[in-house]
Amino acid sequence: MSYHAGRHFLQIPGPSNVPDRVLRAIDQPTIDHRGPDFAVLGKAVLSGMQRLFQTSHPVVIYPASGTGAWEAALVNTLSPGDTVLMYETGQFATLWQHLAKRIGLVPEFISSNWRHGADPTAIAQRLSADVEHRIKAVCVVHSETSTGACSPIAAVRQAISSTGHPALLLVDVVSSLGSIDYQHEAWGVDVSIASSQKGLMLPAGLSFNALSPKALAASETAGLTRSYWSWAEMLGPNKNGYFPFTPSTNLLYGLREALHMLLEEEGLPQVFARHARLAAATRAAVQAWGLELCCEIPEHYSNVVTAVRMPAGHSEVALRKIILERFNMSLGSGLGKLSDTVFRIGHVGDFNDLSLMGTLAGVEMGLSLAQVPHRAGGVAAAMTVLSQAG
Repeated sequence: MSYHAGRHFLQIPGPSNVPDRVLRAIDQPTIDHRGPDFAVLGKAVLSGMQRLFQTSHPVVIYPASGTGAWEAALVNTLSPGDTVLMYETGQFATLWQHLAKRIGLVPEFISSNWRHGADPTAIAQRLSADVEHRIKAVCVVHSETSTGACSPIAAVRQAISSTGHPALLLVDVVSSLGSIDYQHEAWGVDVSIASSQKGLMLPAGLSFNALSPKALAASETAGLTRSYWSWAEMLGPNKNGYFPFTPSTNLLYGLREALHMLLEEEGLPQVFARHARLAAATRAAVQAWGLELCCEIPEHYSNVVTAVRMPAGHSEVALRKIILERFNMSLGSGLGKLSDTVFRIGHVGDFNDLSLMGTLAGVEMGLSLAQVPHRAGGVAAAMTVLSQAG
C-alpha cells in the first residue's frame, strides 16, 4: 500500500477519533487496583459517569464493548422465557434482538422500514393490548448508527406510562451518550446502555449500565444466569471506588480525562450544540448534492451520523473504496438490509468545523470520481450553515 501523507480521516460513526490528550492519559503506569490511589480514580469516573448520564442513581462500568452492556442489562432484570418488546430501528436493534433470543428471552419485534426512530404510539398500542403484562421490558436504540435516526426516548417513556403498563424501559445510548442530550433519570429510563468508543472519545473496551431504582428492584428477582455481569457484585465494591475483578485501569485514566473535557472544559450544553451544528451542516451538504438521507423524519435526525442513500445502480462499497484510496478517509458502510445502498458520515466525538469541511470535501470529490450522479456545492452549503451558526 502506498504511503499517505497527513492524518487518516476516520469518519465512521465509531470508534471515533481519540484526542491526543486522552491517549497520553492512557499512557501511564498501571497501578494497584486494590490500593488507595485506585480508589480516587474509581470514585472520579463513577461519579463523572453519573453526571454524563444525568442521573443520581448508580452507573456500572464493565471492561467490555457495548454488546456486553446489552447482555448485562437483560440478564440483571429478566428471567428465562420473558417477553421483551423491541423496535426495529435498524441493524443495531436487530442485533440486540438476536442477543435477547440467544440468552433465553422471547423478543417481539415491531417492524419498520429502517428510515425513522421508534414510534411511541405503536409501542403504546402494543402494551395496551398486553392486558396480562407478559411483556417485561421495552428495548429501544436511541441513536441508530446504521440509519442516522434518533428515537424520542422521553416520548417513549410517556407512551409506556400512559398505558399503566409496568414494563421496564431499556435504552441503547452507545452512540448518543456524550453527543446528544440524554437524561436517564428525568426521562424515566430504567437501564441505559453505553460504551466508550464514540461520544466518550476513547478506544473500545469500556461499557456502562446506568440504573434506576426499579431496575435494581427487578434485579433481585431476575432469573437469568449472571456472574461476570452481576450488578450486585459490582455495586458493593463500587461504593468505595473499587471493582470486584481486574478493571481496565489505563482506559479508566483515559475516561477520567475525557469526562473532564466534556463536563468541565466544554460543558455538556456546548457539546450537544456542537454536534447539532455539525450534523446540520452535513445534512445541508447531502441535500445540496441532491442525494437522499436514509432517515425520512427530520425530527428523528441523529446528530452523530448521517446515513446517505446511493442513487439506484451505484455502489456505496465502490464509492468508499475510491475515497479511502485517493483521500485516506474511512466512511461507514451500509449494514444489514442497507448493505451497498447507504454510506455513513460520522460526525461524533473529537470533531470540529474544519474536520467536517475536510470530510465533506473528500466525499464530494469521491462522488465525482465514482461518477455518482450529484450536484456540486455540498461543501459550500455546509460552510454557509457553519458560518451562520452562533
